[in-house]
Amino acid sequence: MAAEEAAPLALNYIPEVVLKKRKNNEESAIRRKLQLQERVKRRKSEKFAIKKPEQFIRVEEVEKKKMVGPNRPQFVLFGSSIVQMSYNVGGWGAMLADLYSRKADIVLRGYSGWNSRMALQILDQVFPKDAAVQPSLVILYFGGNDSTNPHPSGLGGHVPLPEYIENMKKMILHIKGLSDKTRIICLGSPPVNEAKITEIFGTAFDDQARTNEGLCKYNKALIDLCEEMDVKAVDLFTAFQGKDDWAGSCFIDGIHLSSDGSQVVLEEILRVLKRAEWEPSLYWLTMTPEFSEDSPYYVVGPDGKNTFNISGHICVWQRHLLNIE
Repeated sequence: MAAEEAAPLALNYIPEVVLKKRKNNEESAIRRKLQLQERVKRRKSEKFAIKKPEQFIRVEEVEKKKMVGPNRPQFVLFGSSIVQMSYNVGGWGAMLADLYSRKADIVLRGYSGWNSRMALQILDQVFPKDAAVQPSLVILYFGGNDSTNPHPSGLGGHVPLPEYIENMKKMILHIKGLSDKTRIICLGSPPVNEAKITEIFGTAFDDQARTNEGLCKYNKALIDLCEEMDVKAVDLFTAFQGKDDWAGSCFIDGIHLSSDGSQVVLEEILRVLKRAEWEPSLYWLTMTPEFSEDSPYYVVGPDGKNTFNISGHICVWQRHLLNIE
């Protein structure tokens, strides 16, 4: 008789290899759970640990050592595309950095396409109140995108005027609270060349158009807010129109600034800095260049006996090159 057939497997039979794999999976899951609990526990203990005063001092000293020293005054340019593109060749941000070389560090925080609503959401990240070094000056610009006509979909950059003003007020208060020596200059929205915009972009953005009528309203509202809050402001809408052929010379595409447009912005900012009764002064000609002491290693002067300290004379050349009065 043939060998007896193997007995059929029970319905609840689970192969040994499956049982072994299941056990390994369960053990791995338990280990991962314990590791996660340990990480959470460690983070909580670190977060809520009470530091002694000397520990705070050590942390601040470490943070300062991370910076390239010595520490100079810091000027932060915060805004939308008018700010982001200010470091282009002939841009007003680049010219500021040139003027303030050896005097202040110009920090660019420009975000093309942004409105005041977006800026408010990341304000604490750009200007943390617990930073080891706070800016001496913030040049703030939002409004051009806010002022565009509302798109039928509800999307787009438009921010209603009352909300725009409230957003700017919150930003100003936050920046004022960074330190007793942090100063602010708000830039109003410059006008645009509407015909040039249509020439370059066609009718693609007609339903969210940027118009001088809208820009004028937002510019005026910001200037009024700054006067109310005792904050320095630049009325770019008016300043641009004081220049001959402003519509043809101040823009590269009807919206964004050419070198001529940037020159207007630079001159208006410098005018505010020169007139401001701030202590210390932040006007470039009154600030002392870093490491400005005389040295026997400078170029020898015409008398053949003394060296020529060139640091102060750079200012004369800069004024000539940038056509600054």
